[in-house]
Amino acid sequence: MLSPLSWWNDLFFNLPIALVFGYGVSWFNGSWFLPGTIVGYWLSNVIGMVMMQFGAIDIFMPETQRNMLRDSLIGCGGATLYTAGIAALIYFHILEMPDFLTDLHR
Repeated sequence: MLSPLSWWNDLFFNLPIALVFGYGVSWFNGSWFLPGTIVGYWLSNVIGMVMMQFGAIDIFMPETQRNMLRDSLIGCGGATLYTAGIAALIYFHILEMPDFLTDLHR
């Protein structure tokens, strides 16, 4: 259910977290809603991917010594690529941004 690579995780976890983050940031400046939402989406993906890596390492390599910095950098890089891919799909109109999201920041 919490896999960052599934559509339902975006729908039920990442997008609500991102919207709340964007809304909180927009209290400081109303035009920061959309950038704050993108940053919140990226952060939720980073945390999800790092958690997924830690779980996979525990399951598949229980005796292996963890390298927290390496695992965190891999999670951050994967989440950045995933978020950039979603942003590119929206930018090139392959995916359309929902009306409620574009209307919220006005």
